[in-house]
Amino acid sequence: MERLLSSLSDLDPDALELEYGAVRSHSTLMKRDLGLTTEAGARKENIKKNRYKDILPYDQTRVVLSLLTSDLDTDYINASVIEGATADKRYIASQAPLSSTVTDLWRMIWQHDVKVIVMACREVEMGKKKCECYWAQLHQATTFGPFTISSQGETHPNEDVVVRALTVTYQQLSRSLTQYQFLSWPDHDIPYEAAGVLDLLERVRASQRTCTSPVLIHCSAGCGRTGVICALDYIYDLLVTKPITTDFSIMKIVLELRRQRPSAVQTKDQYRFIFSSVACLIRRLLESSGRQLYINELKTQDKHTTVTPASCNKRSLPPSHHYDNDPAGASAAPVYSRVRPRNKPLSLQLSATPIYDMASPTNIRPGEGLLSQRSNGEHQVAAAEQLPPTDDDYEDFSSSVADTPGLCPPGGIGFNCRIQKPKGPRDPPAEWSRLER
Repeated sequence: MERLLSSLSDLDPDALELEYGAVRSHSTLMKRDLGLTTEAGARKENIKKNRYKDILPYDQTRVVLSLLTSDLDTDYINASVIEGATADKRYIASQAPLSSTVTDLWRMIWQHDVKVIVMACREVEMGKKKCECYWAQLHQATTFGPFTISSQGETHPNEDVVVRALTVTYQQLSRSLTQYQFLSWPDHDIPYEAAGVLDLLERVRASQRTCTSPVLIHCSAGCGRTGVICALDYIYDLLVTKPITTDFSIMKIVLELRRQRPSAVQTKDQYRFIFSSVACLIRRLLESSGRQLYINELKTQDKHTTVTPASCNKRSLPPSHHYDNDPAGASAAPVYSRVRPRNKPLSLQLSATPIYDMASPTNIRPGEGLLSQRSNGEHQVAAAEQLPPTDDDYEDFSSSVADTPGLCPPGGIGFNCRIQKPKGPRDPPAEWSRLER
């Protein structure tokens, strides 16, 4: 695993982009060579059951609904069965339900005795409906066709995740299941860091335990975000159940997912996110297995020396940003804090303190911030998620000092109006004295 971690850490971003281009090319050839078809989804009676007309499940791997609850039911739903890394592991990759397909979704859940649902989207994103609400509100019950859904409770373990305990009743039989909704994954983009997704998957595995029923995973189309989650959980099972061989390839795993669900892992950024997340996952596994005991030894030798594992962030941060260890001491497990860009003031206030250049958020409309929060603790969609994806890691920095009248005395040296007076026994330079008159 150490060798795999080293290879992941040395990857060239340009090489990854080329590799993702090869994934797309191979997917087209694979579809042709294997004769993968989408005839069921393209039938006239099923067209309106697809959220996106160009995302149809392959006939060879689609979920076939055998549970019929009315004369109008068909066997079609836009969902695919994906085989896991082990014989007893499977996933169902599904589009988010439409108002007309919610009952079909519950038919599928009941037929496959689904115990865990992972929802990787919000109901509304970028002003568009991305998922119909198919669950009951807190401590209430709602009916979809012959299915009655009851809410047994709802928790918010962190700002990224909502956990709902649900009960579904059909023909006087009741079953319990858990839904995990991940809130911090913008459509066609990637989360800010890998840790949130990896923590989510740990919770999912704890809920699934030894149950062999498939885990239902969906976003809006059931391809991009859904494909990344399937890939990460698939790779986790490989790492903990099988020895890593020299032919281990994330590209092969993604292609295998694409053989079963079209367009799984939909963008090059999502593909790159898998690599960074796997590197973070391996670090976690190495630490939990005790293969980095030398960290504790170093802490014992020098209590003033802090050794921190590498970051699990989505994007690489400047060297000045660090992750904090638990101040309780070396015996505590490392606790990571996320370094997020802070909102800068939109106007510069005159004061006697040194004046610095302002940070102007890129493409953010007035009144919008990076994260808004309701008074009841629920988090709304961040404005940054509603904007087109860019290649910038942080806000653009641009100087506003020159445009602000009255900040520097006439005739002053430009940069000196932003620099504090030197401290110490030295006499100040003549320029400072001239500026202060």
